[in-house]
Amino acid sequence: MIHYIYGNGESRKGFPVTRQNGVSWGCNAIYRDHEVDNLVAVDYGIQGEIIESGYARRHNCYFSDWNLLPTTSEILLPEMIKGWKPEQIHYYGKDSGQMVVNGSGREKDKVKNELGLHVIYPNEEDLITQIIDPKEWGAGTTAVHLACQDIACSEVYMFGFDIANYSDGERINNIYKGSKYYLPEEAEGRNPHDWRQQLYLTFREFSNVKFTWVNNDFKFIEKSRIKDCPNVKFKTYDNIR
Repeated sequence: MIHYIYGNGESRKGFPVTRQNGVSWGCNAIYRDHEVDNLVAVDYGIQGEIIESGYARRHNCYFSDWNLLPTTSEILLPEMIKGWKPEQIHYYGKDSGQMVVNGSGREKDKVKNELGLHVIYPNEEDLITQIIDPKEWGAGTTAVHLACQDIACSEVYMFGFDIANYSDGERINNIYKGSKYYLPEEAEGRNPHDWRQQLYLTFREFSNVKFTWVNNDFKFIEKSRIKDCPNVKFKTYDNIR
């Protein structure tokens, strides 16, 4: 089975998002423009947006830290929101008996106006699976790992995985930059070391899977161990159409 995974790097602009003859995966706000078989979201604000949109009622979603709690308790939520200012508490969806509550306090959450406590009320019909493994990874690298966990997965194509060299002062590379729950367009990108390491570990763990990384510039792997992985090939978009 072939899995097609779409990151949100700007290199995939204009390239069709499709499942072709396999299974498609996407990350975060890709759902605003395209339907994929499996959607991965690891940040709480975008999880709430996905719930409110109704997308999760029709499509498989994988969310991090998705621990359902009952809303019937009169003390549970009041205790959890103690210490938070009203403007720091974000509510999503309508109460149907369950909720997911997570706090975010990272610096980038502050820049995205996402700092605070996120209270999400899912619908009973939502098709959400909690991400157990891996933990604390980016959405794109998590999607690659989850796809490989399918025992039928024999091949993976990766699009829009643009690991720019932000140490040179490059700006953030993301199709959805400047939109809600994303960093501003003028924001500097993050150090890509973690992403490279996460992908390297995935390539090594699933050595029986063939990976094709599609991009137009591969300078980001010049000093990476990824180039030494025998099961990873690199192609440009012109050579993949």
